[in-house]
Amino acid sequence: MAKETRNFQAEVSRLLDIVANSLYANKEVFLRELISNASDACDRLRYQAITQPELTQDDPDFHVTIVPTKDARTVTVIDNGIGMTKDDLVENLGTIAKSGTLKFMEEIQKAGDSNKANLIGQFGVGFYAAFVVADKVEVETRRAGESQGWRWSSDGRGEFTIEETDEAPARGTRVRLHLKQGEDEFLEEQRLRRIVQTYSDHIAIPIYLNEGEEAEQLNTASALWTRPKSEITEQQYTEFYHHVAHAMDEPWLRLHFKAEGKVEYTCLLFVPSQKPFDLFHPDRKHGVKLYVRRVFITDDCEELVPAYLRFLRGVVDSEDLPLNVSREVLQHNPLVAKIRQTLIKRVLGELQKKADKEPEAYAQFWNEFGAVLKEGLYEDTEQKDTLLELARFTTSERDGPISLKQYVDNMKPGQTSIYMMSGDSLETLKKSPQLEGFKAKGVEVLLLSDPIDDFWTWSVGEYDGKPLKSVTRGAAELDDIQADDSAQDKSDDEQDEAADESAVGTLVAFLKTSLEGEVKDVRSTQRLTDSACCLVADEGDMDIHLERMLRQHGQQTPSQKRILEINPKHPLIQRLAENAKAGEAGNGSGGEMQDAAWLLLDQARIVEGETPSDPAAFARRLSQLVAKGLAA
Repeated sequence: MAKETRNFQAEVSRLLDIVANSLYANKEVFLRELISNASDACDRLRYQAITQPELTQDDPDFHVTIVPTKDARTVTVIDNGIGMTKDDLVENLGTIAKSGTLKFMEEIQKAGDSNKANLIGQFGVGFYAAFVVADKVEVETRRAGESQGWRWSSDGRGEFTIEETDEAPARGTRVRLHLKQGEDEFLEEQRLRRIVQTYSDHIAIPIYLNEGEEAEQLNTASALWTRPKSEITEQQYTEFYHHVAHAMDEPWLRLHFKAEGKVEYTCLLFVPSQKPFDLFHPDRKHGVKLYVRRVFITDDCEELVPAYLRFLRGVVDSEDLPLNVSREVLQHNPLVAKIRQTLIKRVLGELQKKADKEPEAYAQFWNEFGAVLKEGLYEDTEQKDTLLELARFTTSERDGPISLKQYVDNMKPGQTSIYMMSGDSLETLKKSPQLEGFKAKGVEVLLLSDPIDDFWTWSVGEYDGKPLKSVTRGAAELDDIQADDSAQDKSDDEQDEAADESAVGTLVAFLKTSLEGEVKDVRSTQRLTDSACCLVADEGDMDIHLERMLRQHGQQTPSQKRILEINPKHPLIQRLAENAKAGEAGNGSGGEMQDAAWLLLDQARIVEGETPSDPAAFARRLSQLVAKGLAA
């Protein structure tokens, strides 16, 4: 077969440019990444050989070898793992198959130089780290069990070539790096030895320096999670996290324990300090690898860890599962279910300890992963109470974080509900008119801006016997709540006298008639202090934000009429009430009152992030009102 020349996927070309510039200060990680890939390739072949022992019978001992060649200025990393076919080379080295890559690359492009390295750390660059130190990379490989070998080559500048070769290893992969000028330090054996012992000592297969009789083993070659904790350094834990997570950030939390008894297994789990880039992508993979007696089984066992803990990285090594366990067996195996149950309790218990002892550090965790953890409030009824204690919120009275227990402890005399409001962003929520009356009395409202909030809140329903109540649904219920003195003084100073009750009643009746069919009801409210009006849902109806969000995602939801609430202390409402009482709604100026009614409704819609039902009519009415005001 003739040599083929192909273009890199656009995302790969951009990633290579960023990698070369952003990782240069920590360029030695290239060797860690290549060794990590080689180790994974050996793990996968070891598992495949359980059912196909002929694949490894000629070379049963897995290993990785590093060969520096000073004359040629090359560093070569060789493994006898599973190897690759032509299609594997194109998919693994010519494209980035990770879900959500395009969106992530857009974020990297927007980021400043100082943040690019951090973002790359979330993504993991793997093989492409080779181009930090090499101006040409050659990959020679042969898939286990196949006769044809392949060579892949590129200078990392937009193209790569693929051709058949007889020079590939008998099985596995050889990655040869032609070093850039100025990178000769990586030809020195002492430098390579120190890098391996620093970053890759935890690799569970031997790593050799040089080939043949001169080969020197550089690592201890034992599975890190099987060693006593007292014998493992913090640096070794961190580098194992980098390996198993394919990430570059520091772990935020570590759990290392062994369960003994009827079910025996060892866990070494990490919580990252940065959210993985594909955390919310539907095609994401779970980050906890399943081993059986030190043999890698799978890195995509959904049954092992619930979706709301998908940020976890690490390994679970079972002593009891069969080595040839199938996907179907994993789905229904009671041992896996038992491990899952214990993992959840241990992880949530450790998070609670952090929340209690290091609230500031926990706040950082919540900022990264709180939106994911809240999914458990909707999905896992058994852990609902524990998760509610772990949840943190921003409120209308503070920037956060606050727990539900703190919220309840700060409730005002006469307050019986936990008030909340959901929306697309905290900035929008803080400006909502529905909060005005609550702010006037110093009543905190939970501000919920994650998509899952609309679902777990109605699923959970209450906390500590206090119902969760949306401020955009039902009556405001402010009459019985006693404000503290400072809030009451402020409220008294800022609020004007309400319009005459009978006049407001007349206006309400007029608005009901004028807007019949457009709103469910019209009523006066204490909810507002600064705004003239707002829309709220009836007590039993769907929350306004939830309805809008479902509609945006293509869900067929019945459009529900809303209640228009007016503020009797607002100058506009007072003036309209006077006109209504004077009978102007029924005489020649009734048209202006009709326009005012529709303008109030459209104003309320706009504040909710919706558009007027008739934008042209809204523009006409507004223009006429402004023109009349300017002429007065």
